[in-house]
Amino acid sequence: MNIFNIISLFGGLAMFLYGMRMMGDGLKESSSGALKRVMERVTGTPFKAFLLGLVMTAVIQSSTATIVITSGLVGAGIISLHQSLGIIIGANVGTTVTGQIIRLLDLNASGGGASVLEFFKPSTLAPLALIIGIVLIMNKKGQDKIGRIVIGFGILFTGLMNMTDAVSSLTETGIVEVLFSRLGENPLIGYLVGLAVSFVLQSSSASIGILQAFSMSGVLTFKTIYPVLMGIYLGDCVTTAIVCNIGAKPDSKRVGVANILYNLGKTALILIGVIIARRMGLLDALWNRTVHSGDIANVNTVFNLTSALLLLPAMGLFEKLSLKLVKDEPAEALATPQAQELRVLDGLNPVFLATPGLAFNACYDVLMEMFRVAECNIYRAFDVVNSFDADLMDRIRADEDALDIMADRVSGYLMQISAHISSDEHSEIMNHYYSTISEFERLGDHAMNIAEDAEEMNKEGVIFSETALKELAVVRDLLRAVLNYTGRTFEKCDAKAAAHIEPLEEVVDDMVNALRQNHLERLRLHQCSVLAGTEFLNMLSDIERISDICSNVGVFTIARVKPEIKHEIHDYVSRLHSGKDEAFNREYEAAHDHYFALLNAEEEGA
Repeated sequence: MNIFNIISLFGGLAMFLYGMRMMGDGLKESSSGALKRVMERVTGTPFKAFLLGLVMTAVIQSSTATIVITSGLVGAGIISLHQSLGIIIGANVGTTVTGQIIRLLDLNASGGGASVLEFFKPSTLAPLALIIGIVLIMNKKGQDKIGRIVIGFGILFTGLMNMTDAVSSLTETGIVEVLFSRLGENPLIGYLVGLAVSFVLQSSSASIGILQAFSMSGVLTFKTIYPVLMGIYLGDCVTTAIVCNIGAKPDSKRVGVANILYNLGKTALILIGVIIARRMGLLDALWNRTVHSGDIANVNTVFNLTSALLLLPAMGLFEKLSLKLVKDEPAEALATPQAQELRVLDGLNPVFLATPGLAFNACYDVLMEMFRVAECNIYRAFDVVNSFDADLMDRIRADEDALDIMADRVSGYLMQISAHISSDEHSEIMNHYYSTISEFERLGDHAMNIAEDAEEMNKEGVIFSETALKELAVVRDLLRAVLNYTGRTFEKCDAKAAAHIEPLEEVVDDMVNALRQNHLERLRLHQCSVLAGTEFLNMLSDIERISDICSNVGVFTIARVKPEIKHEIHDYVSRLHSGKDEAFNREYEAAHDHYFALLNAEEEGA
């Protein structure tokens, strides 16, 4: 043995861990949106939740990621604590899939001539995966994610082979045999070693993979590995619970606690089962038998699957214990409308940051709530213009404060996400959301301006003429159409809905100009007071700005859907307004005729 064997061992370990992280991150990134949609549909059936946790973990290769994502969704109110328990148990079983993949190491040990199995040996799979992965990344546009997953798979097995080679060299010195014989003599030490390794590596799959690599030494026995496996289970769930607690709500913390309780129950079951089986002589043939990679994978699967089947009916107990161990936060004034609106911010959970797709979904929910609040405030502002209501004015102010809070929080969260994104697609989403935050916040600001103008008029005892109010009613209907298309545009990233905004925005500009002229004529004829005239013109300016903001949201969306116009947005809008687009012209003319007909009818009626 020399220092180079040690370097080779830890170098292989580094490659193995990096490959596992790279593969897992790629899988999470490519499937995060689908995972959230599936998890939102989880029913109260424990078995369905169990299957979801199992499949989800098998896909993303990390029970920690599954449970952390689950805790975030629980904290955001998307799924309940009760629903999460089945997912937790399924995740603990799903993580055994990684060990079953790593058991391909046994094919290396089996030797043999050329056959189909040769293609499944790590010595063949690793370089093959690396070749395929780099080809996908370099030559296939849009295949970067798949390429990273495949390369991660190749690096994982390359690291495993380096580790097994280093272990083989160390085996010749007798060190490995002495180390594991002592673990076999003292199960408590084995348990603590498994716990420590899993806690440090933050992955039960990686810890078991290392154990599988050491099995190639030929000195591991069942009595050596079973306490190590039990320690790994607990070490991994403690790490998960710590992550679940970071900036989390009580229900999110309870998910981590429930996972610890389940794993404590699992290790107790395994220990009792092993003791009973040992005393009955059922383990005599296995106790001192040498185990290899496949044996460890099978033992791990049997332990987890048996425990899941026995403990799944006891989910209610884990739920009650977690509720007792993690107390609710002090009661807050959640009955106020503002507090209800701000609950959407619970979705901006730090646990989602490592999975940008889910983090962006949380931002999307907040942005949709911002638009809803701003839109409602615009309509309320028109209401206080027609008939001033102090209570409604207070609601507008409270919602404007909520808008500011949401804008600040989601901006900060996007800044945190930026450290985790690596794809062009996520960069596009980041830029789109940053732009939209300020636009939705400004919608609320202009609604507040209109409402404050109405408040000032109420204080001075000034009211608009019947004609002015009827004109504002027509503009409100026009603005409602613009806002409806804007909401649909952002909600679905719908370029077709976005295309309807610009013609209507042009009609808003025409109508604002017409109403300005009408109002100036009323001022000239002394049919309106100076203060009322000033406030009316101020409101028209805010209405025009609202339609401009909607236009911006529509153009941002079209540029995201059609990247070819991203760098020539100004030219694109100019072409529309210059009459060079027939579809734009037809919609503009139809909307212009419709709303100006309504305006003329109102003025004639007045």
